[in-house]
Amino acid sequence: MLPWIHQCAVLGVVIVLALLPAAIVQDSVAAADATGVAQEDSVIAERVRSGISQIPAYDRVVVSVNGGVVSLRGIVLELEDVSRAEELVSKIDGVVSVNNLLEVETSIEERLTPALERFEKRIDQFVSVLPLIGIGLGIFFVVATVGFLLARLKNPWDAIAPNRFIADLLRQFVRIAFILLGLVLALDVMGATAILGTILGAAGILGLAIGFAVRDTVENYIASVLLSFRQPFRPRDYVKIGDYEGFVISLTSRATVLLTVDGNHVRIPNATVFKGEITNYSLNPDRRFEFRFGVETEDLQRAISLGLQTIGGLSFVLEEPEPEGWIEDVGDSSMILWFGAWIDQRESSLAKARSEAIRKVKLAFEGEGIGLPEPIYRLRFDGEKGVVQPIDRHTASSKRARVGSPAPKTADDIEQDVSPNREIERKVAEESDRSANDLLNQKAPQELTSRDA
Repeated sequence: MLPWIHQCAVLGVVIVLALLPAAIVQDSVAAADATGVAQEDSVIAERVRSGISQIPAYDRVVVSVNGGVVSLRGIVLELEDVSRAEELVSKIDGVVSVNNLLEVETSIEERLTPALERFEKRIDQFVSVLPLIGIGLGIFFVVATVGFLLARLKNPWDAIAPNRFIADLLRQFVRIAFILLGLVLALDVMGATAILGTILGAAGILGLAIGFAVRDTVENYIASVLLSFRQPFRPRDYVKIGDYEGFVISLTSRATVLLTVDGNHVRIPNATVFKGEITNYSLNPDRRFEFRFGVETEDLQRAISLGLQTIGGLSFVLEEPEPEGWIEDVGDSSMILWFGAWIDQRESSLAKARSEAIRKVKLAFEGEGIGLPEPIYRLRFDGEKGVVQPIDRHTASSKRARVGSPAPKTADDIEQDVSPNREIERKVAEESDRSANDLLNQKAPQELTSRDA
């Protein structure tokens, strides 16, 4: 028994002695790993403290690191500082995760103290730059005053501008230019030129929004400027703009005002005038009137010659260009003749001249037995069938024309007065003189015409 027990004891001792070095080595490795991790955590903690120490908001934050996990404890003033701290720490090398335990300060005294400190700091900065602000304001007022004095001068603005409206625009441009120049110089002296970019950017956005809101008004305003330069018509000119016709009373910054022959005022937006078709009847004093005449005669050339001779004999008809006439069309019961002649509309009314020419030609045709058309129907009843049929409508009237006798001369042969209506001209002149903000100028150069070319 004893030898066997003794052998077992010896074997156990041998096994223990064999395992003892391995355990010692494992404990040594574990101890070394723990020491390395602790050193690495210490390095990470130092990095975190070094990073957040540069930000005053984290001066009451405590940092601890365990196995790469960073724990943040403490108090901050603002809620966004909590998330910002976590974002900042997570970017540091070696940080595995962030345990954010920060809390927001709720004490009123603690929250107001930094704000008061910042306010006092800004007050000190403002006091220190007061001399520069004074110099900058002085420069601004001097430059702006020079601009306003230049804008108040009568010349050269009235001399180079076609009308008072453009002259006022030039003066306003000078004022704005000098104000901006003074502002730039003042900000440059104060070292705050960056503010100018912000102001101009905000002004651009605001101007764009206002431009969309008042687009029609701006469009009419720009059109008024262009019309005042081009001057397609003068005051008191008789024009046709689109569907409107009348005498020009004035051109304002928004609309063109016409006085119709009925005495009504028509205001047409300048944008419509600028983009539309303009017929100026007053630009050329010579104007042609025309009319059509239906006759029943076999000798059409004789009728045309008689009409031209009659029109040419009227005192208000110009010799050059000569009156004209021709066969224009074939009517149902007549031949349609066209006649045209020229007058000086400064001395003769177009409507009166046309009316008198028609009257004289009618009298001449009747005096020479040239029949005027009348719609005549002859009906034939076809016996038992009772059918009513129209037959040739030219027969009766043609016979009547051939047997007609010359009409006796009467007081109608005296030529009527065709002078323009001076009362309308007087009203137009009164309305035009009453317009205080007229952009048209009789002395300004007018838009190029074929005669000028």
